[in-house]
Amino acid sequence: MSFKKDTPQADVCLILEGSYPYVAGGVSSWVHDLIQMQPHLHFHLLILLAPASKRTARYVLPENVIGTTEVTLQRFPKGRAKLARSPLIIQRIEPALNRLMHSGGLCDLATLLEVFSEYGDELGQRFLLESRSAWDMLLRMYRQDFSQSSFLDYFWTWRGLLGGLYSVLKGDLPSAKVYHAVSTGYAGLYLARAKLETGRAGILTEHGIYTNERRIEIAMADWLHEDAYLQTMSIIQTRRNIRDLWMHSFQSYSRACYEACDKIITLFEGNQNFQLHDGAPKERMEVVPNGIDYGQYASLTTNKGNPGFVVALIGRVVPIKDIKTYIRAIAQVKEVVPQVRAYVIGPFDEDPEYFQECQQLVVHLGISDELEFTGRVDLMAWLHRIDINVLTSISEGQPLALLEAGAAGIPSVATDVGACREIIEGDKREQPAGEPGGMIVPLSNPASTARAIIRLLSDPLLLKRYGCAMQARVRLYYNKTDLQEKYRALYQACMDSPNDSSELSKVKA
Repeated sequence: MSFKKDTPQADVCLILEGSYPYVAGGVSSWVHDLIQMQPHLHFHLLILLAPASKRTARYVLPENVIGTTEVTLQRFPKGRAKLARSPLIIQRIEPALNRLMHSGGLCDLATLLEVFSEYGDELGQRFLLESRSAWDMLLRMYRQDFSQSSFLDYFWTWRGLLGGLYSVLKGDLPSAKVYHAVSTGYAGLYLARAKLETGRAGILTEHGIYTNERRIEIAMADWLHEDAYLQTMSIIQTRRNIRDLWMHSFQSYSRACYEACDKIITLFEGNQNFQLHDGAPKERMEVVPNGIDYGQYASLTTNKGNPGFVVALIGRVVPIKDIKTYIRAIAQVKEVVPQVRAYVIGPFDEDPEYFQECQQLVVHLGISDELEFTGRVDLMAWLHRIDINVLTSISEGQPLALLEAGAAGIPSVATDVGACREIIEGDKREQPAGEPGGMIVPLSNPASTARAIIRLLSDPLLLKRYGCAMQARVRLYYNKTDLQEKYRALYQACMDSPNDSSELSKVKA
């Protein structure tokens, strides 16, 4: 992917974190479709990457993408180690940083931007992370709230959080009429910065809720050792711990983004409760469901009489998809339905260590002949072979895999996350309620997942009824043409709105 500078002003700057065009999957596919569905608009991609990210493009960019800007998190200009009035700089930024690590928001971000704009490229890594002034600030923050936690964990957390924040505040900002982030987190921070600096309209579309996904990752993190550290202490912990620091910071980032947005979109109503909890203004919120090309998938003919049964999980091989629960479920299904064939259809190079663990589990359970990892494939060439689609994720937004399989007449067994229950069982738009398009199962429960699969495979009439119900639901409520028109109108309204270049001074006031 080439890095383009000095490109013309775009109609829309899409702000992307850890997704398109380098990662395949639901969100990236959604972004690719969104751009293609608005051929009259020019897009610029602002791509946020982790330092070790692979940069092999998984998509050919549409012709209406007129520029790309890549920003590597944790990397920003070196600047100078010593600055005039150093104590004053720290005095101005430390309260804002403290609040952003507790329960801050847009006003604190505005304070930092004001200071950063005054000092320009002189204010960089050498002063903000490596100077004696920064070290003294770190010690004050640690002693104030985290003295019962491991200093080593705090030190690296502090550098990680502030390094990411600073790289957003110091990175290039492309010129656009509208800024559209596809998550909160660092992408949402960039959107908030764009709103403050340019006064242009800001749109957020949340598929999954960023803070929820980070909460899961942080809870599972094996690089935090403070639990063992605290067990060695004889005093009762009354202050925040390192996990709290991570979560409160990401909640502050989300709040700053919500406060900056003109429109806050999510894919289903269940997400809005989380958005409200994290500070989203209710009057700016809207639900715009995912859409797919129904006709393309509905034209497929499924169940062509191949011997045995075929079960598939369509998704990336990463921990949040909980592939191991699927593998364990298939091992139990095999005991009752020995002629079952199972597949994991999706890329497995994003987390090689987890993929290796999954392979070892397949061997350990003795189902190497029954379960296969296909890698990245043409899904259209596979759907006609599948009897049941399975999703075992521990976090989702509105998964395209359920909609694509459903449009092809394939019922799903899915965990009760995100919009899965609404997709499978219907929501309040259905009057009267229709038949389910599959079955909902508990999180991380191989036995329940296996029972649901076995029930459907054991009852061909039920399998067919659920497949037909799912297909009808997708046709009525999840057609891509509806998505196209809603975003077309939204972008136009935002471009027609007046540009308020004084947004930064307004927020500070």
